[in-house]
Amino acid sequence: MITCYLKYVIDPYKVEEFEKYAKMWIPLVNKFGGTHNGYFLPSEGANNIALALFTFPSLAEYEQYRKNSFNDADCVAAFKYAEDTRCILSYERNFFKPVFD
Repeated sequence: MITCYLKYVIDPYKVEEFEKYAKMWIPLVNKFGGTHNGYFLPSEGANNIALALFTFPSLAEYEQYRKNSFNDADCVAAFKYAEDTRCILSYERNFFKPVFD
């Protein structure tokens, strides 16, 4: 199991646009076999940092999702929405292996 952690630097004046973008991706990750653990929008503290966490059974399955996402009409529309609204300034992607009791 692998969890993808995405840290976004967003335009603090476009939080609503980013939230719409986030809501576009949750069902798409699930559609491709992942489990979306949610997006987290700014609240207290920095007003330009948002997070996302989602899990795939393996890194190979995540990589297949990424490959497939570039050819899926709904994913392409989500990418285009972010580009058109410019709500995301940059992002950082890291992978973690969860530990359970």
